[in-house]
Amino acid sequence: MSEHFGTLSDGTQIHRWTLERAGVRVRVLSYGGIVQSLEVPDRHGHPANVVLGFSDLDGYLTHPGPYLGALIGRYANRIAGGRFPLDGLTYALHPNNPPNSLHGGERGFDKRVWEVTPVEHGVRLGRVSPHGEEGFPGRLDVSATYTLDENGALRIAYEAVTDAPTVVNLTNHSYFNLAGAQAGSADGHELRLAASRFTPVDADLIPTGAPAEVAGTRFDFREARKVGAGYDHNFVLDKGVTGSAREVAELYDPSTGRALTVATTEPGLQLYTADHLTEPFSPGDGIALETQHFPDSPNRPEFPSTVLRPGEVFRSETVYGFSAR
Repeated sequence: MSEHFGTLSDGTQIHRWTLERAGVRVRVLSYGGIVQSLEVPDRHGHPANVVLGFSDLDGYLTHPGPYLGALIGRYANRIAGGRFPLDGLTYALHPNNPPNSLHGGERGFDKRVWEVTPVEHGVRLGRVSPHGEEGFPGRLDVSATYTLDENGALRIAYEAVTDAPTVVNLTNHSYFNLAGAQAGSADGHELRLAASRFTPVDADLIPTGAPAEVAGTRFDFREARKVGAGYDHNFVLDKGVTGSAREVAELYDPSTGRALTVATTEPGLQLYTADHLTEPFSPGDGIALETQHFPDSPNRPEFPSTVLRPGEVFRSETVYGFSAR
């Protein structure tokens, strides 16, 4: 089902699509590929929206900084200095997070209008990112397909092709609060991550070198424990890059019994505890679990590559599963 959601200043009509299956209801916007709401039941069968969002388009236009629920690209996370080398050339990006480029630049995929096509149990969002958009090389034909499976799991499948060598790193930036989007702090949530290492960062959140062991540190979530505040870090998933999505994380809210599992093909996951959220939200109101390749990979040949070349097909998949106990 689709409905009108708002109008941009240039007259472009924005629509909202509703997907519903197995007791789960998801609403997706053609603006930014945003997951506006995601309703799942608690242990008593009572549904609630578990992602942060706004009730109207103006909210997203007025408060773009948190990237609430958005489709992120061309490059999720940070690229140091807003520059990267590729095949002997250096490309300069928009340093929208000075001195770095963050989440695709000043007008990344989160601020673009996507063409939406219904598919079985979901929608396909597509657009062409032209050569030079935000400084990235190559014409990128990209899609993200959102579907609900028979168990009510939300599956996001990304695909892209290019006509020139480029870099690609896509994710979804939903902030989860399993107690409900209006419940306040998510600090009481418990997290388990299948990650024995993480990437230490400097003051600008750029990786400083080789991944470090989580053992004996506050980054050890190999056994479930409360999350707390103070995280905006990439975790190196033990499974690495995989051809099919494998479970790597579980987030649990003891107060409602809601549990979220995350499965992905990606080698990394950015845990962000929303310490910098501002009005109308408060710091810590949600937890972002951004499946991804690592920050600054285009400048780090030792990290898994994010280079996409003509003739290749970029594919990535993340599955968000829901249950209650």
